[in-house]
Amino acid sequence: MAIIKPFRIKSFKNKKPIIEFENVSLSYGSRLILDNINFKINQNQIFGMLGPNGVGKSTIFNLITGLISPKNGKIKINGEEVNKFPVYQRTKSFKIGYVPQYGGYFNDLTLSDNLKAIGEIVVENKSLMNDRINYLISKFELENIKEIKAKFLSGGQKKKLVIALALLSEPKVLLLDECFAALDILTIKMIQEIIINLQQENQITICICDHQARDLLACVDAAMILSNCKIIAQDTPTNLIKNINAQNAYFGSSFKIS
Repeated sequence: MAIIKPFRIKSFKNKKPIIEFENVSLSYGSRLILDNINFKINQNQIFGMLGPNGVGKSTIFNLITGLISPKNGKIKINGEEVNKFPVYQRTKSFKIGYVPQYGGYFNDLTLSDNLKAIGEIVVENKSLMNDRINYLISKFELENIKEIKAKFLSGGQKKKLVIALALLSEPKVLLLDECFAALDILTIKMIQEIIINLQQENQITICICDHQARDLLACVDAAMILSNCKIIAQDTPTNLIKNINAQNAYFGSSFKIS
């Protein structure tokens, strides 16, 4: 698949980091998951995380949202250490949205009722809730299926719904966990275009983890490779695939973006 991003966003280089990991380590019992990792995600950047199964990509999302806490190190959002902030405080104060790999919606509710149910929780100004829901239905071209129960939607339609649910609270940061998994080529391209439009039109900072390396690298500004509990490489997509450590640990020598 050819690179679909017409240009890499450069403006984020002049802005402050919105998420920072400083010397973060985490273990589950005697098993080390993350070993003293450091990285930054800048405002209005699309950032990718790649690595083998079990390397800690989803764990990093859980650390950002506060579902788990690190053994050592600091996690900062907008320059403020948040290690002791609970989940609800992080999502509300720092406006973080999360799109899980599986689920994230109510099976037996219609698409529209899913949005209303979550809107009742996350939209503070209820007089504007319907406007926000209608905006998202229109933005993702869901008008024709808004009265269909979620369990009857296609994989791509479900993914659109879950992204729309995450956007109800107007997040500044959006975390996407395995957003390309089990989707056909056309649906993947549609999700890539949604991601790029969210960055360019809504100025949302986006972090994606996925195993579909080509699909991820086609729409990110920068990415990192996790292996053996550490970050072994991080750079722009073009430079990353040339990195010898990334090739040895993940890509192999013959990998190409297109």
